[in-house]
Amino acid sequence: MRVRRLGWAGLEIEAGAKRLVIDYVRDLSPLFTGWKPGVGLAAPSGKVTAALVTHLHRDHADASALADALTPGASVLRPAPGHGDDVDNVTTLLAERELALHRLAAEVVDVWSTREVGPFRVTAVPSVDGLGDPQVNWVVQADGQRVFHGGDTMFHGYWWLIARRFSPFDAVFLPANGAVVDAPHLQPPSPLPAALDPRQAAAAAEILDARYAVPMHYETEQPDKIAGYVEVPDPEKDFRTHAGRRAHVLAVGEWLDLAT
Repeated sequence: MRVRRLGWAGLEIEAGAKRLVIDYVRDLSPLFTGWKPGVGLAAPSGKVTAALVTHLHRDHADASALADALTPGASVLRPAPGHGDDVDNVTTLLAERELALHRLAAEVVDVWSTREVGPFRVTAVPSVDGLGDPQVNWVVQADGQRVFHGGDTMFHGYWWLIARRFSPFDAVFLPANGAVVDAPHLQPPSPLPAALDPRQAAAAAEILDARYAVPMHYETEQPDKIAGYVEVPDPEKDFRTHAGRRAHVLAVGEWLDLAT
């Protein structure tokens, strides 16, 4: 099995001449002001057998991109819709509407449920979303190797449960930008990170017993974010410091071959 970083939180995973994507997007304009298409993102290297989505924030769920990348009828595995009214769900409504518009074969998955997709065995595992929206993380197994994808989860107490069931991991991909969010529908705002910061990501990688710990969910190429979204200044440097020998930074478009 080998894994390619597609930018932001996107991954392409390849095994047995098949591929799946996780949180693949090609349009980051809902998050980046003045975003320039084609900058900081890569497309999958071929048609995709399935798509996994950690949550329905638009920077993790891009229905138009998935519609073009997926083979006809391919599954999109996703968490449950949000609860409450449109104010509660304001950060997920756009992606929900786009999934319906493109008529993708979306399937809601429960935490700890497993699906077999071609050569891949995928399991949804617990996650905690910094804005209170439904989120899962993903464990992908193929070719005797195991990968974890952390969406943009916060630090939580499920790490040890995940580790007991699946560790060691060949590679874990973890958010590392430590974004502090001040959103109109979340007032008063929290001063605490809504996604893992580099130190927290390194701690999660150690609990999960990762051979490679790869930071994601940050981009140095797009400095202008939406108002009220503030990241740590240098996620890569801080992650290397805290993760030590496990740290393995991938450039956008770069592959990691887990068989070597």
